[in-house]
Amino acid sequence: MPLGLGRRKKAAPLVENEEAAGGRGGTPGGDGGVGGEHGGAGGAPPAGPQPPGLPPPPAALRPRLVFHTQLAHGSPTGRIEGFSNVRELYGKIAEAFRIPPGEVMFCTLNTHKVDMEKLLGGQIGLEDFIFAHTKGQRKEVEVLKSEEALGLTITDNGAGYAFIKRIKEGSVIDRVPLIGVGDMIEAINGRSLVGARHYDVARALKELPRGRTFALQLTEPRKAFDMISQRTAGGRGGGTALGSGRGTLRLRAHGPATVEEQPSAFEERAIAKVDDLLESYMGIRDTELAATMVELGRDARDPDALAQALDSQLGDFAFPDEFVFDVWGAIGDAKAGRC
Repeated sequence: MPLGLGRRKKAAPLVENEEAAGGRGGTPGGDGGVGGEHGGAGGAPPAGPQPPGLPPPPAALRPRLVFHTQLAHGSPTGRIEGFSNVRELYGKIAEAFRIPPGEVMFCTLNTHKVDMEKLLGGQIGLEDFIFAHTKGQRKEVEVLKSEEALGLTITDNGAGYAFIKRIKEGSVIDRVPLIGVGDMIEAINGRSLVGARHYDVARALKELPRGRTFALQLTEPRKAFDMISQRTAGGRGGGTALGSGRGTLRLRAHGPATVEEQPSAFEERAIAKVDDLLESYMGIRDTELAATMVELGRDARDPDALAQALDSQLGDFAFPDEFVFDVWGAIGDAKAGRC
């Protein structure tokens, strides 16, 4: 339906409209890291994008890239290859270290620290070193919802775990010292959220009644040892060098991973702006989702065309009209170089 006729009423932010400044956690603008130690490459060229619902391509047609990885709390260096999405990546990491796949909470690129600016999203640089953060201490915390906005920004790992990406300074959650950035939200009031997407968790928190106490069941990432050296650009592993290292492995929810050039300046600006809008409207951050929306909006002739494209591929989100207009404007600003 055309935007001018009204597709939906504007939904309130699921968690809050967070300011860009302040708070525990990273700053807006993306989850990917740059630089770091390298993974070797070789083999057949990557397969093209597959329509949703098709089985994964044969292993021989997938990108054959080798990446180096460690457990963030300390481990020998492992080598992983042959994955085509985030779930397969976590499975390969678990296989390399002989741990259950469900132990892997999330990954950061080129740092063992719980650094939300270096969170692995939908892309991995071909020279990035992957640090896997595993489950640590479980805890249950009671929180009084004294204000409508809790001060949380939620993201997820793409494999069934939603966790806290940012805590706004001075917010309800900021006043609870046991809750930290990186904590996985396992359950609210005993209701399991394992397997839920980040927007489902944000909605569940938004719908909690104000003035009442609720219980959060959390799992924090296992603590890292300071003796682990942080990976820096220019470091190298034992594989074959990849030249400039400007390529990235794009992980997709549907279809195989593809090797692409690093995002252009326009794409980086647009993805960052759309990711900020996701946080403002929905209380989530998701660079893979933002990148998909930029792809859909790049060639859309007007906001109605963008709305139809979003509804056809991302209808579960039920984006309100105001949000679609803002996304259209953000993509246009990025194209024009207006930041």
